[in-house]
Amino acid sequence: MPGHFHRHAATPQARKAPVHCSTCEAVCCRLKVVLEPGDTIPSHLTTYLPEGPRVMAHDEAGWCVAMDRTRMNCSIYENRPAVCRRFVMGGPYCRAVRVEYASRNGKTPLKQED
Repeated sequence: MPGHFHRHAATPQARKAPVHCSTCEAVCCRLKVVLEPGDTIPSHLTTYLPEGPRVMAHDEAGWCVAMDRTRMNCSIYENRPAVCRRFVMGGPYCRAVRVEYASRNGKTPLKQED
């Protein structure tokens, strides 16, 4: 799975709230994404960690460089890394990442859809 975070139990409301990318701050696009051998990501979008693994690069604000921040979507979606393909919107890992991000930033973990 992409990134590392401390696991916090989601509140009952956060566990039941609908999850939509339109009500998210694209937290998953801030995670460390370790590339797998079959990933064919252009080298200008990647970097190497000091420990050796090749990862998606991030900009100065912490966003994955493949993130189109105007449209708030992945600019390489059709060719995104395997780990990103396995990331399930609204799945347990998605919700845990959102809760962790919210707790670090004083925000509501999951917004209710209107």
